[in-house]
Amino acid sequence: MSVSVSVAAIDLGASSGRVMVGDVGPDRLDLRAVARFANEPVLLQDGLHWDPLDLYRHALAGLWTAVSQSPDGLGSVAVDSWAVDYALLRGDRMLGVPFHYRDERAATRGVERIHARVSPADLYARNGLQFLPFNTIYQLAADEVGDADRMLLVPDLIGFWLTGRMVTETTNASTTGLLDPRTRAWDLDLVARAGLPASILTDLVGPGETIGPVSTHVGERIGAPGLTVTAVGSHDTASAVVGVPMQADDAAYISCGTWGLVGVELDAPVVTEEARAANFTNEGGVDGRTRFLTNVMGTWLISETLRQWERDGRPADLVEILRAAADVTGPVTTFDVQDARFMAPGDMPARVQAWCAEHDVPAPADRATLMRSIVESIAQAFADALDAAERLSGRAIRVVHVVGGGSQNRLLCQATADRSGRAVLAGPVEATALGNVLVQARAFGAVGGTLEDMRALIASTHELASFSPR
Repeated sequence: MSVSVSVAAIDLGASSGRVMVGDVGPDRLDLRAVARFANEPVLLQDGLHWDPLDLYRHALAGLWTAVSQSPDGLGSVAVDSWAVDYALLRGDRMLGVPFHYRDERAATRGVERIHARVSPADLYARNGLQFLPFNTIYQLAADEVGDADRMLLVPDLIGFWLTGRMVTETTNASTTGLLDPRTRAWDLDLVARAGLPASILTDLVGPGETIGPVSTHVGERIGAPGLTVTAVGSHDTASAVVGVPMQADDAAYISCGTWGLVGVELDAPVVTEEARAANFTNEGGVDGRTRFLTNVMGTWLISETLRQWERDGRPADLVEILRAAADVTGPVTTFDVQDARFMAPGDMPARVQAWCAEHDVPAPADRATLMRSIVESIAQAFADALDAAERLSGRAIRVVHVVGGGSQNRLLCQATADRSGRAVLAGPVEATALGNVLVQARAFGAVGGTLEDMRALIASTHELASFSPR
């Protein structure tokens, strides 16, 4: 294999976005950021929203930089983002501003409306998704979709603005609650039972398929007429799992950022009552794999705590506060990070204090102890999820790969190893972007054809940090 290619990844996370360029070839996998930008929610009178136009503006500017810094040209570009959120369109026009999944309308209206039509057990048997009150199916039930003729998930919306073609990529479609996890097709009977119009759904495309060339005005704007837009695992966790350098069947992954997505990769979904009771989900992966995982509150608790301290006029540096937390001796209180009170933005230190008071346990006495308590609580939730994944899937787990931004938190990685009793390998940080660019590069023959080939290239080109349980 002697082909080399450069491709661009537009990687949109729930708190920040980036445009990355990947240079892929024989024994080569280099990734460089050409643009980074914030992704902040906007609170309006009717609720919490995203600003996709701002994200698109930054993405175009980043693509222009990517093109200008790639003298041999870009082979293609692909978009990934967080899951479940969407825009409603009529014709080519977006109807309103897309809601944020942390907006409360779905939990207060959508869940009740759907469960009145389809019981939770029946719903899980059909779509294999864990219950999360912000799943797309609940959001759609809470919204007025009568004037819309299309729904586009966030990465598909950006792809539409780039190419003019409306499609839905399958890994992200699998998070909507409207896809059959076995056939990877829209479950039109479920859509009807949910009282939703099937007309808003678009054709499905799989990772590696071509969506189309950029439109003329986009090509002129970025300096790359006709640049190909490729579908990848557009759910960022699907791309992140591609970027996990798993080398054996006894490995699990934690894609750790705002959320910690804890699970294993399987060949088929596990749609059992036990899996539903444990709140495990079956989401689509690249190459027909199933991501059997559960959502655990991740570094959201840490970042919101830092934001509250800043609002209080007592800002703290993350590195310094983690160092102080590591020096805390003796046991600290662990709390339930999955408690619904920790979902919305707000005063996390006060909420931890309230949880401790309600459960008659000692509350952290200072900031370092609070941070250690948060880290240990997240790690305990990770450990519990790993045990559940092992039990429900029948897959022994001996090694845990932590990827994403949380892989840089050495205290969290060590606590996860300690509390799970399993070896932890941390890295790469940019697993999502790596998975994105590798699926694109495979289409050009720049990397082997299997997921194992791609992961082997990551393992040979990236150094991982190792943590043994103490």
